[in-house]
Amino acid sequence: MKMKRYFGTDGIRGTVGVPPITPDFILKLGWATGRVLANGHNKNKILIGKDTRISGYMFESALQAGLSAAGMDIRLLGPMPTPAIAYLTRTFHAVAGIVISASHNPFQDNGIKFFSGSGTKLPDEIELAIEAEMEKEMKTVASDRLGKAERIDDAAGRYIEFCKSTIPFDANLKSLKIVVDCANGATYHVAPNVFRELGANVEVIGAQPNGLNINTGYGATQPQALQTAVLYQNADLGIALDGDGDRVLMVDAKGEIVDGDELLFIIAKDRQQNNQLQEPVIGTIMSNLGLEQAFKKQGIAFERAAVGDRHVIKMLQQQGGNLGGEASGHIVCLDRTTTGDGIITALQVLEVIVKTGLPLHILKSAIQKYPQVMINVPIDSKIDIISQKSVQTAVKAAEQQLQENGRILLRPSGTEPLIRVMVEGTNKQQVDNIAYQLAEAVKQAVHC
Repeated sequence: MKMKRYFGTDGIRGTVGVPPITPDFILKLGWATGRVLANGHNKNKILIGKDTRISGYMFESALQAGLSAAGMDIRLLGPMPTPAIAYLTRTFHAVAGIVISASHNPFQDNGIKFFSGSGTKLPDEIELAIEAEMEKEMKTVASDRLGKAERIDDAAGRYIEFCKSTIPFDANLKSLKIVVDCANGATYHVAPNVFRELGANVEVIGAQPNGLNINTGYGATQPQALQTAVLYQNADLGIALDGDGDRVLMVDAKGEIVDGDELLFIIAKDRQQNNQLQEPVIGTIMSNLGLEQAFKKQGIAFERAAVGDRHVIKMLQQQGGNLGGEASGHIVCLDRTTTGDGIITALQVLEVIVKTGLPLHILKSAIQKYPQVMINVPIDSKIDIISQKSVQTAVKAAEQQLQENGRILLRPSGTEPLIRVMVEGTNKQQVDNIAYQLAEAVKQAVHC
């Protein structure tokens, strides 16, 4: 298959003002998308939603203009979680949904990602077709064929009702006190209402977006504020969403983090006990060895995909499974929705808590995770750092230290200019030391 020029593992992403994340590029991207997805039919519609970063206004206008020039009608959702846009794309029978978001990245970044009319990621061949169209001269359709834009005012309410429908009607949350951290992102006007309307006593943090504070000091990537709030509020648990709402971490009553691996196991075990689990469960190469062992003990088949919810979903579809996810908190419940959804994932865990009467810290104790360390090393070049001889030598030396008691993984991030160094093993001090050594080896290779 031809290599993609612009699309990465999760759409197109980068720093605002630096190509390709510029208004002129996004304008033409909208036009190219409209040309490809029109498919010979006039006035197909595309939904556009965004998170809360300030640059979203600029790129929303650019996309809108490009799509209109290609003859596509547009429905504007405003700030909405990424999974909400996937859901609404289906319910409005749109040809596609476009999300303006850089997910967990800082506000200086932004990106564009797409959903098909069925609420799934666009196939590779469509992304390649859009890139091919980008190489052509932009031409506007005749004035009587220009697309029109309308704003959907009840998008949040529609999505709230959908989220609530993913757990049983009698799963009342009135016994729970919850702190919800919205990361000053796209869930700020949605998530608190979902949990409140299901009866929970909800305290909210990270729900005052100003365009510049998304993912800053709050959310799934910085859960320290939530840990403090859970203890201060004497809450049963906390829920930390990321800036676009497709991932979630939780905090138990003791203030301890419950990550995506633990959440995935809690949901999978409940599904199994209620004959609702279609195996195998899919994790990734980053999933903790402790999760794999817990699944084996529970008699649940488990397989690993490449990092990224796109790869998890693809393997689920190939293997016939309905549940998968990543330690970062991207959990995919294909028996509930079509993509990773932080709110819906949290609801599945809350349902288990209510049904069993067990607190979160007890439910997560079924997994004994291996010590795992991740170090992100910034890079500013396109050189294949991982294949450098000095890095390979350091990896081999580290593997000899670990022997059969752990594993090492070096990989480039699909969303940021980073090399991710992951080390996992039985001895935490050894894991820490090896991770530091490998990170230093990568840094030296970067600066050579």
